[in-house]
Formats: sequence, structure tokens, C-alpha cells
Amino acid sequence: MKPEIMEVELNDAVCARLIELSQAWADEDSSYGYVANTRADIEGHRIFVAREQGEIIGYLLSSMRVAHNINSIIPDGTEYFEVDELYVAAEHRGSGVGAALFECAQSAASQVAEYMMLGTASKNWRAVLHFYIDRMGMDYWSARLFKRLRRDGVNAPAEQR
Repeated sequence: MKPEIMEVELNDAVCARLIELSQAWADEDSSYGYVANTRADIEGHRIFVAREQGEIIGYLLSSMRVAHNINSIIPDGTEYFEVDELYVAAEHRGSGVGAALFECAQSAASQVAEYMMLGTASKNWRAVLHFYIDRMGMDYWSARLFKRLRRDGVNAPAEQR
């Protein structure tokens, strides 16, 4: 069965399910620093959902932003559409739900913005880059890499030593 993909308004039922899915994402520990959403985190976003038999199985949260200090790709002061989160329940991955959510959001974004952008902290960056660049047609812009050099906590905040 092909899920329904649509933009929805935030209500109590939608919020509860998004928080539940967000907690599942946090529990997966698949993204650096990801913390499950609260209602306050969701409010103010455009919300796109995938529903199967009435149940939300995936979501995309987005917002409009104004470009600042990213002149190499978007002129300062230009509004752009930011994909803040895209999550699909584990049992529905690989079935096209994420692509359908992205395409629905992209269609909506094209009505209000010239640019669309997203960032990711996924630990599975190869798959994420393949999805967004090879499948969804996004362009690569930049990367921020890190390497942990010590585990002794010498430079950690005092409360973590």
C-alpha cells in the first residue's frame, strides 16, 4: 500500500505522533547530538507527513530562513526553505517514503523560495549523501568533520570531569 503524503497542521494527535517518532530517532542514536523533539521544537514548522492506514510513518519538518553569510551559494538576505528534519520509521525505510516526503516538501518550497537547503549530522553520511545528492538532486556545499583525540576529559567542562 502506497502511503499518503501531505502537509498538515499541528494538532495534539499529530504532535504526539511526531514526538513518538522523534523519540524513536533519538533512541536509534543515528545522528550526532539528536535529542527528541518537544511540542515547542515542532511549533512554527511546516509539517509534511506520510500516512499509512491513517498512521503517521514518517515526517519532514521545514521552515523559511533568511540567508546570512552563505554568499557562496545564496545571496545575503534571500529567503530559503530549510529542511530541518526528515524521519521515516525503521520498518518503512527503503520503500520510497523519504523520497516522497522530500518531493512533497520541494514542491511546496518551489512556490515560496528559490533555494532549498538542509544539513545533516547523520552517522551514516554516505547513505545520506547518496539519498540527497544522487536521488533527490541536491548539490553538495560543505562539510564539517571532527576527530576525537582524547577520552581522558582533560579539556571537558568541569562538570564532565
